[in-house]
Amino acid sequence: MCIANWWRRAPSLLRRFITSKMNILEFDDLSVSRGGKIIFDEISLSVGQGENTVILGPNGAGKSTLLKLLTRELYPLYVPGKTPIRIFGESVWDVRELRSRLGIVSNDFQNRFPAELSGADLVASGLFNTIGLGADSRLSARHRAIVADCMEGLGVGHLAKRSFGSCSTGEQRRLILARTLVNRPEALVLDEPTSGLDLRASIVYVKILRELMRAGTTVILVTHNLNEITPEISRAVLLKSGKILATGTPAKTLSSQSLSRLFDLPLRLSRSRGFYNVVPAE
Repeated sequence: MCIANWWRRAPSLLRRFITSKMNILEFDDLSVSRGGKIIFDEISLSVGQGENTVILGPNGAGKSTLLKLLTRELYPLYVPGKTPIRIFGESVWDVRELRSRLGIVSNDFQNRFPAELSGADLVASGLFNTIGLGADSRLSARHRAIVADCMEGLGVGHLAKRSFGSCSTGEQRRLILARTLVNRPEALVLDEPTSGLDLRASIVYVKILRELMRAGTTVILVTHNLNEITPEISRAVLLKSGKILATGTPAKTLSSQSLSRLFDLPLRLSRSRGFYNVVPAE
């Protein structure tokens, strides 16, 4: 894998953005309603550049709602005189431009691509923010070089001519990540990235994410799986029933007591080499 080399070739303008102190996300007394039910009730949260963050919570915590806010599929309730949500400091966005700067990778998104689409065309579609390549999607030699470079960096160059449907779940997941990375986004939002992967594929995927964080990409991890939390994660946010229970460094925020409260189950947490493991408490 050549993530570090790929990063060194990133445009200097991108590196200038990433080394700035701009907040990626800002929630200010944000409230969201879905189907007449309040999901978030005046929550406040900010995530800055370089602040690799895990948002951890059980099913029903509001993680899916948070993702839909970022993809602009949902909008917060209007509060006079307030801007409840900002992304990169802005409250109004062209969705295509936003997708280029904030890469969002979710399992649901993986199911949208035609099985017959080739690996290279799937990755290239990220340059146009489309599902596959249309008749008006013209790939220049530069585009093809970017696609090939990114695929090699993620170890999926050999899948360029393979159909998406014939790839394993782990290979598909890496192709989707490559599709996101062709735009060299300033930050990545990952929705339960190892869900459905076997042990080997999970380890490979987590290794890629660690390399991306070490190379300077800010990662926001939305999950209920503690095994996805790596030593590069510098902040943990515990989310339950649409409320933030705690936030801070993983070392201070993650404990047997806090996780037992989060998941409503007696748990025992251990840590080894910066990774976490949780088992039922005796």
